[in-house]
Amino acid sequence: MEKPNTVTCCAPVNIAVIKYWGKRAEELILPINSSLSVTLHQDQLKTTTTVATSRSFQEDRIWLNGKEEDITHPRIQSCLREIRRLARKRRNDGDPGSNLTGLSHKVHICSVNNFPTAAGLASSAAGFACLVYTLAQVFGIEGELSGIARQGSGSACRSMYGGFVQWIMGEKDDGKDSLAQQVEPETHWPELRILVLVASAERKQVGSSSGMQTSVQTSCLLKHRAESVVPGRMVEMIESGAEKGLHCVC
Repeated sequence: MEKPNTVTCCAPVNIAVIKYWGKRAEELILPINSSLSVTLHQDQLKTTTTVATSRSFQEDRIWLNGKEEDITHPRIQSCLREIRRLARKRRNDGDPGSNLTGLSHKVHICSVNNFPTAAGLASSAAGFACLVYTLAQVFGIEGELSGIARQGSGSACRSMYGGFVQWIMGEKDDGKDSLAQQVEPETHWPELRILVLVASAERKQVGSSSGMQTSVQTSCLLKHRAESVVPGRMVEMIESGAEKGLHCVC
């Protein structure tokens, strides 16, 4: 029996210091404002994902924390579809680094969080960042991946990098300019410590997507925040991070 091609990677949690809240396009997950985050060290919080491909697999499948989940979820499918599209493009372009044999194979995905899932600790950010990066390794994809991770979970694009990371909201309808960008590397501020207190490990009663939809529909202040407040604060916070200005970052 053929041995599956297997790759395992891990990805970090990121905590927003300027939060993205509200989308201008649900399917592509395009935000109404830019955001800024700090990536946490993987020694404490991380997602570990293993992706295996084999000609013997009959269908794509995914497990999260030991429980099989619905692989047909639209956001998972978006990530799978985009990675496979890039792999096909590399193959058609004659790139020797592309995985020609595995492209037609189904994938089995096993993902594990070492922290509470869907409890407010950015598990979807780490999870989709890890999924996209691991799939990219399996299929030989290199280059910019944050735009694909964004289609799984908006804040996942920021977990593609360490240190201080901004998610540029972008303006294009296709989302090509809505990407994450590292503004300071993880080595920039080694003295910085973040204390995480888990008040409850239970799933949130209201998920982030639902909460954002409600805010967009009902809040008269959300548009003001996105257009008049966030741009200036992004500049201030990025400058404070560069200068290690804890009073502003907090």
